[in-house]
Amino acid sequence: MANAKFYGTGRRKKSIARVYLVPGTGNITINKRSIDEYFGLETLKVVVRQPLVATETADKFDVLVNVHGGGYTGQAGAIRHGISRALLQADAEYRPVLKKAGYLTRDPRMKERKKYGLKAARRAPQFSKR
Repeated sequence: MANAKFYGTGRRKKSIARVYLVPGTGNITINKRSIDEYFGLETLKVVVRQPLVATETADKFDVLVNVHGGGYTGQAGAIRHGISRALLQADAEYRPVLKKAGYLTRDPRMKERKKYGLKAARRAPQFSKR
């Protein structure tokens, strides 16, 4: 594993995360900021760390992330997906653990498009009998 760099792309809603795993001590850097600086909510930090905790590699890799698009929750989900894919590149034996936890599945849920005649995707104009 000399000079190894493992890559994974993660996506969720409108967010796209490019994730690099480098052998290290467990630092997570997102857009050149630490995870504590980038995410305010503790739940989002937990979401990002889930694949590392599941495979017991939290202190073996440094995680470098470039993420753009969407909101914080979507970005956290995209990072989780990217970390999971990068871990597979590092060691294919993690696959059953990650697959069972559902971290390898791309979440297909997207924003529904607005339809004509409606105010939003499903929101109809207010109805009045008279």
